[in-house]
Amino acid sequence: MNQISKSPIQSIGYGFIAPEYLPKGKDEYHLRELQNKSQIRHRQLTAFEIESLVRNSNTSDDWNKILVSDSFNPELVKNCKFFGLVRIGKLEPWYLEFHNLRIPVGLYNSTIISCDLGDNVVIDNVNYLSHYIIGNDVIIVNVNELATTSTAKFGNGIIRDGEQEHLRIWLEVCNENGRRNILPFEGMLPGDAFLWAKYRDDKVMMQRFLEYTEKQFDRRRGFYGMIGDRTVVKNCKIVKDVWIGTDAYLKGANKIKNVTVNSSATAKTQVGEGCELVNGIIGYGCRIFYGVKAVRFFMASHSQLKYGARLINSYLGNNATISCCEVLNSLIFPFHEQHHNNSFLCAALVMGQSNMAAGATVGSNHNSRANDGELVAARGFWPGLCVSLKHNSKFATFNILAKGDYESEMHITLPFSLISQDNTTDRLQVMPAYWFMYNFYGLCRNEWKYAQRDQRTEKVQHIETAFLAPDSTNEMMDALELLAECTGKAYLVQTGQKGMRDRERCLETGRKLLEENDPVIDQLEILADGFEHNKRKTVLLKVRTAYTLYKRMLRLYGTEALIKLAMQEDPSAEGKDAGSSIPFTAKRQPWLNLGGQLVPLKDFEKLKKDIHSDRIKGWHDLHAFYAKASDNYEDQKARHAISCLCEMGVIAKKSYSPDTLKTLAEEALETRKWIQKGIIESRKKDYSNPYRKMVYDNEEEMTEVMGKLSDNSFIRDQQKELEAFSRKVTALVKRLQQ
Repeated sequence: MNQISKSPIQSIGYGFIAPEYLPKGKDEYHLRELQNKSQIRHRQLTAFEIESLVRNSNTSDDWNKILVSDSFNPELVKNCKFFGLVRIGKLEPWYLEFHNLRIPVGLYNSTIISCDLGDNVVIDNVNYLSHYIIGNDVIIVNVNELATTSTAKFGNGIIRDGEQEHLRIWLEVCNENGRRNILPFEGMLPGDAFLWAKYRDDKVMMQRFLEYTEKQFDRRRGFYGMIGDRTVVKNCKIVKDVWIGTDAYLKGANKIKNVTVNSSATAKTQVGEGCELVNGIIGYGCRIFYGVKAVRFFMASHSQLKYGARLINSYLGNNATISCCEVLNSLIFPFHEQHHNNSFLCAALVMGQSNMAAGATVGSNHNSRANDGELVAARGFWPGLCVSLKHNSKFATFNILAKGDYESEMHITLPFSLISQDNTTDRLQVMPAYWFMYNFYGLCRNEWKYAQRDQRTEKVQHIETAFLAPDSTNEMMDALELLAECTGKAYLVQTGQKGMRDRERCLETGRKLLEENDPVIDQLEILADGFEHNKRKTVLLKVRTAYTLYKRMLRLYGTEALIKLAMQEDPSAEGKDAGSSIPFTAKRQPWLNLGGQLVPLKDFEKLKKDIHSDRIKGWHDLHAFYAKASDNYEDQKARHAISCLCEMGVIAKKSYSPDTLKTLAEEALETRKWIQKGIIESRKKDYSNPYRKMVYDNEEEMTEVMGKLSDNSFIRDQQKELEAFSRKVTALVKRLQQ
């Protein structure tokens, strides 16, 4: 039976805070006074104004509780019911216009309970408006319910005084069993979400994060909802316990409950038709349209949900887009694309710059009676058309999977790989360095477009978009060892030699073959162990080419750092002194991806100690760590790049000379030219492939539809960058020859 209580009509608009939760000497409006920063001076109504209001079919339980500004016009208030303390700003004979909607300033056909209204607002046909502080020039029309309760949390993972712990809202990310759950809070960054979800064994850190969140919010009951200046809310059904920033636009939403909608003049947020959003936080500059369902969610700034997308128990990073599909229990770093109706992502940690193709299914491919396990995908994850993956699986940076049902768990450690299945022979195939061989256009364009599309107004965390970075190059360095070991083992097996179980013997043999670029490698069946939880073979393809390309890209990565360092040195120094500041003693370090920001592991270990020792006292201090790490990143990245060259034996302190740098710089320029050629060639296929051209009757039609290859803005930008790099190398070589 529904519990419907009865109270005297005179109590409507009063008793917002229960007496037992009122601080001594405070009334129910004490928090409202703290929240309202409008500085509007209010007065009581005159007898003439009350008479005008009554004549215009307005009612109030107590006209003395209606306070207005000096510029109040009673003729602009019609057919409204007022309860409790209502304060009204200027009402002047203007109309407000937004997107061709023209509405006269004033209050019309609405029930208004205990609210503060700013200057020149429009409130029209709002059936129930309760306990809100509304800014200036706000338009609210055709809303069924717009109300705030005394325990409103606005999507933050807190509880109010007197509430039970089970009422706290958690986001159960990464795993369906809820054991990596995190508390959403206003201002949460991807790095915060990752640290909280990942390091569950660090009990002190987990406790600190809970304390940081609790300290950030006031537990008292009685905070009003807020609607910022110039915000428009129209044709919505239920908006309850929602905090809305300035310049937001909410139109046609079915339900928004317990949500913060961040918005500003420079980063406007919009929520569109048919959306239902419950228990979440929406960042600045977000777009949510057309039937979206989101429950227990966090959307970082400038992310988008569209066309019926479902986002549940998940964190969505900055500058990401999800449409037409379902995402559950996932932690997604910035720059994620998923826009196909039948793609599904569940119980996953996806570390950014990712793209889920149509039909891709990650999750609910159970291998036990338990909940889904976990999938961890490093940057650049790209499951192709109709890919089905099983938990638990883990992928290196920039892995792409070809169409197919992958029936076993996988652990792919080789970066830039194409993963596929040979169904004829029933084997898993991995082609390392695939992107370098066949699709520089896609790889480089993604790096370019992610940097172009970063719309964040506050870049606390430096989000790495380059495909050559400490995380991917560390994997390439490890991949050189793995390819050598697998090649040596395959050679020893095929030639019938002993030592196939001796790792050092395999490494020595494989490294010799690969360094000599021996064609015999192409005749070997090179297998990898531990890539798949399956007895079938995992075959490595084009290993000789992959090894060469890994080394070439690593040399480019390191040389560009050398060039940058050399160009920063004193221009008056003689050539023999060039490179004297190179950190030859730097050792290659492991790095972590903290929400799209790459941080050396040693810095993270220090951060953990600071958290344990209480030197980090809250989220603000942790965000200061991110900011400092961002400031240090380019220098640390350069040192890492140079350490790769040292470890590979490309440079050494004893043998280093200006000629070494000159040779490496000229080699880097050739590599950059080769990459530019690869970019053009991979894109040119779309213009020369007969199966692409057959839908056009002639070249002119194709040009009109596809545009000219020479007009491609990305290719032109890349050509300009190549020319700039060429000038830099020329200047450096000239200086070294002095």
